[in-house]
Amino acid sequence: MKSLKKYSSIFSIKNFLKRITPNRLIDFYHFSLSFLGAFFYNFPSRKISIIGVTGTNGKSSVIEMTSSILREGGVRTASISSIHFRIGEKQWVNNLKMTMPGRFQLQKFLRKAVQEKCSHALIEVTSEGIKQHRHNFINFKTAVFTNLTPEHIESHGSFKKYRNAKGKLFKTLKGVSIINLDDKNKDYFLKFPSKEKYGYGINFKGESNFKTIKAENIEILSSGINFKIKDVDFNLKLKGLFNVYNCLASICVGLSQKMSLEECKKGLEKLENIPGRVEIVLEKPFMVIVDYAHTPDALESLYKTALKLKKGGKIIGILGSCGGGRDRWKRPELGKIASSYCDNIILTNEDPYDESPMGILKDIEKGITLKKDKIYEIIDRRDAIKKGLSLASFGDVVVVSGKGCEPWMCVKDGKKIPWDDRKIAKEELRTVFSKK
Repeated sequence: MKSLKKYSSIFSIKNFLKRITPNRLIDFYHFSLSFLGAFFYNFPSRKISIIGVTGTNGKSSVIEMTSSILREGGVRTASISSIHFRIGEKQWVNNLKMTMPGRFQLQKFLRKAVQEKCSHALIEVTSEGIKQHRHNFINFKTAVFTNLTPEHIESHGSFKKYRNAKGKLFKTLKGVSIINLDDKNKDYFLKFPSKEKYGYGINFKGESNFKTIKAENIEILSSGINFKIKDVDFNLKLKGLFNVYNCLASICVGLSQKMSLEECKKGLEKLENIPGRVEIVLEKPFMVIVDYAHTPDALESLYKTALKLKKGGKIIGILGSCGGGRDRWKRPELGKIASSYCDNIILTNEDPYDESPMGILKDIEKGITLKKDKIYEIIDRRDAIKKGLSLASFGDVVVVSGKGCEPWMCVKDGKKIPWDDRKIAKEELRTVFSKK
């Protein structure tokens, strides 16, 4: 208890210092740490090919897919994502509650990757990481843009500033840029010069003066996704239209590394799923899906996938929203989207941090249009999952969104509670079935 109080005190002091320190001084502090981290570990990115993936959604999935493709081509890789860390055959969970690690951790990881004879390293690059200069003094050879929708607006100040932060990854790029041509922000990212450009998409039109790939004959099935690129058919176990886009981004990386479409296909076919991304915990008699979706666009894509998977039943949505003042604007939007697809909605904790959990739920509820008897407010996330499972019957889909495979739940005073939606869902399923 004493250690918890001590930690809480340190956490409060740190927040206070942030509030009173001028932004320029904070910026210099982060930039200096970035240089010191690279200097201390002898600038490891100069000895390995670095691939950075940025965008609002799909970054972790693209990292996982690209890693599988490169390994299929015999490339020894290292990777950092919100899911896990990997160097060669060794893999461990990212339990930092931070997608892009701090400067010293990042540079240490890259040096270890070099020592372990990896030729390529993939890094999930976040706007917050860029804002804190974590990307500086890393020589990115390839940069991938997945998509852009509003996120972290309070932190950056506006959508334009959020977009510009992402753009910094491409601004100093010396190698290959890979752009989603179906995203409305494509022109902004295409304007940055690079030695080689690749574009991908489903709906884009017109000729380009750079290499492009397009998915055709797309089938979104309950068993997976099928599509064709040129004369190669891809039949994958991954779910959802959004994963077609993620696959295309990964294939572009493979092609840029001189791999064939056939090799890319083999790499993707080895993936059963992406941890915490449309991960199916139970298939019958009803389906239970755990997913990381925490933005309006990602949540809608998830529910569209659930519509394809359900067998005549209803959709039961279990969701919350992040606290700590993060993107309050999106809370009613999440509620509105859930109303459009779900027959029952259970609002619960996600990562409340220092905010009132019930206050967050009330913000989400402002966008919900379902009748009151179809909405449940259950702060305890385990109890919320249990309730959702108890409401399910044959053919239904229970969608647990917001955390995916994250190993922690963040609550007040900087405290982190061990958590895993997949594990909790499995435990509660045993309880539910024992009563039925």
